[in-house]
Amino acid sequence: MRNPLSKTITEIKPSGIRKFFDIVSEMKDAISLGVGEPDFDTPWHVRDEGIYSLEKGRTFYTSNAGLMELKKEISKYLDRRCNVHYNPKNEIIVTVGGSEGIDIAMRAMLDPGDEVLIPQPSYVSYEPCCLLAGGKPVIIELKAENEFRLTKQELLDAITDKTKLLVLPFPNNPTGAIMEKEDLEAIAEVIIEKDIFVLSDEIYSELSYKGDHVSITTLPGMKERTILINGFSKAYAMTGWRLGYACGPKEIIEQMLKIHQFAIMCAPTTSQYAAVEAMRNGDEDVAQMREAYNQRRRYLMHAFKEMGLECFEPYGAFYVFPCIKEFGMTSEEFATRFLEEEKVAVVPGTAFGDCGEGFLRISYAYSLDNLKIALNRMAHFIFRLREEQKK
Repeated sequence: MRNPLSKTITEIKPSGIRKFFDIVSEMKDAISLGVGEPDFDTPWHVRDEGIYSLEKGRTFYTSNAGLMELKKEISKYLDRRCNVHYNPKNEIIVTVGGSEGIDIAMRAMLDPGDEVLIPQPSYVSYEPCCLLAGGKPVIIELKAENEFRLTKQELLDAITDKTKLLVLPFPNNPTGAIMEKEDLEAIAEVIIEKDIFVLSDEIYSELSYKGDHVSITTLPGMKERTILINGFSKAYAMTGWRLGYACGPKEIIEQMLKIHQFAIMCAPTTSQYAAVEAMRNGDEDVAQMREAYNQRRRYLMHAFKEMGLECFEPYGAFYVFPCIKEFGMTSEEFATRFLEEEKVAVVPGTAFGDCGEGFLRISYAYSLDNLKIALNRMAHFIFRLREEQKK
């Protein structure tokens, strides 16, 4: 029998994130600091709206692009929070999570051989989505000395005459890095000059701890060449509702909608009704969660300082990205020993690209009590490693 599988998919490696959590789920008294998921419940008034929609029998397909009511609320939200306007009729599509938006944007925009610039360390889906769309991923290795921001020179060095798209993953998973307005202005200058497009993944836009998040779409000349990806999972603690959205020029959204129609039909109806309530009345919930995350972020930075562990200060998302190069181990070796000896799961930096070697992703989307226990265990582990090095 001939091989039933596609060469393209078999050559793509599985995500490196899940390995440790399969182990930790079987381990007594283990603590996981690895999953990128809020520990808060979805706010009650949002859940209640979902329940109400079910009680009212609203269980039918919505239009392919999503409920008009929801698209109008997304438009108002982006006006209010990002100072950018999108027409709900033809510039917004509601997707099954932000991940679907990334996938269908690449499939709508790329021809075989088109190059996609992907700054790493970054979210695990960009590279596989590019390959599955026939594109060629070109990795830009971000540097700790630049606080893992993308610089103008790094961008210029990576662009060729085949470059079509830049992925802009900020606030960043796994590093927690942000791009401030002046950083984005330098990048935008190059994008316009070289006539390339941007996929701006702003799923963590509400989790910014150094002033309000700035979207590249607000800069002159950028809205018309950017697909903005966002969603409800991180800001509103709605991961399991599987709902996101993409905004952009109507000619691109129209083609993304075509793929969405054939592959998905529409995003979950119940989730869409709940999301309307989140957008209308959820700002206070988001502010409270953001403050809790910021408190945890400050605690982790203080704990690392006490341990003498090098870590740049992240101002976005809910991750820290400490450096463990001093121990002479790979990220995978460190994470494996830490799990086996101290029963704490973290993610090796290499799960997010080769340039994540020597770093770990630690999520602070966990209670302060759990973080304190885990960080105490980490302090013991690091002390032991330093003692071993003296021998």
